[in-house]
Amino acid sequence: MLIDGHGRKVNYLRVSVTERCNFRCQYCMPEKPFSWVPKEKLLSFEDMFEFIKVGIDEGIEKVRLTGGEPLLRQGLDTFIKMISDYAPTLDLALTTNAFLLEESAQRLKDAGLKRVNISLDSLDAVVAHQIAQKDVLPKVLKGIAKADEVGLKIKINCVPMKDVNDDSLVEMLEFCKEKGYEIRFIEFMENSHANVKAGLTSADIQAIIRKKYDFKKGEREGNSPSQSYFLDDGYKFGIIEPHLDDFCSDCNRLRITAEGFLIPCLYFEDALSIADAIKAKDIKEASNILKKVLQNKPEKNKWGSEDNSDRAFYETGG
Repeated sequence: MLIDGHGRKVNYLRVSVTERCNFRCQYCMPEKPFSWVPKEKLLSFEDMFEFIKVGIDEGIEKVRLTGGEPLLRQGLDTFIKMISDYAPTLDLALTTNAFLLEESAQRLKDAGLKRVNISLDSLDAVVAHQIAQKDVLPKVLKGIAKADEVGLKIKINCVPMKDVNDDSLVEMLEFCKEKGYEIRFIEFMENSHANVKAGLTSADIQAIIRKKYDFKKGEREGNSPSQSYFLDDGYKFGIIEPHLDDFCSDCNRLRITAEGFLIPCLYFEDALSIADAIKAKDIKEASNILKKVLQNKPEKNKWGSEDNSDRAFYETGG
């Protein structure tokens, strides 16, 4: 069992397989040039798998593959099958913008993927283009439909931004309700790479939805970062509220970047690399580094302070 320095059980590993992305979303990497970490600096899928096995053997029960955009890395389905074959009961999920999902959904499902979280910030093609800085909506919707067709469980993530997509939140909720997907609205997380005038708070989001629907606050489910709310007909939506004091109280997550840096918290800059240990097949040392990172895991993030994070979310998977 993995326990951090504050007594929290850590059983969830987020694995960023690439920092590359085919979108330039305002809240993530709008000005990022098309220059990337050289391929030779990235951990191979075989090396990543060796570390994931260490994590699973130590108590990891959930693995989420992220990016950048993970579907840009070739061979992802083979990597998924490695993990799924090693731990068939593992909660194995993927976060994606769905632009390439139509072509890959069946392969991912067959390889052992169980769930996808899909970023969708507007159902208006013009607004979606404005946010991603390219024409994305038609292919994203086809990707979502294909994932549904092959039987992947779907959640939709939406980042509400003032004067950008704040007038379409109810439409987004209704779309997901009709399709049977859970939608989670995510408060904008301040970072130095973003180009956002203002995000919406949880209170702002609730006020917009309440103009049309009554709803009640539910219990937070386990270690989920999302606060649940229920419409009168039972439909559940969520709001991720990282600025609240209790957001980190039961955090169960660690992150690893495509270069092999283990990150104890999305906000904090502290990280240790397992790359050399894994490439040398020194599993004992990789396990020792994992335990050091656990002890360095902070009690809470610093959102709400005057500081912004300098770590790019496209490196850590958000």
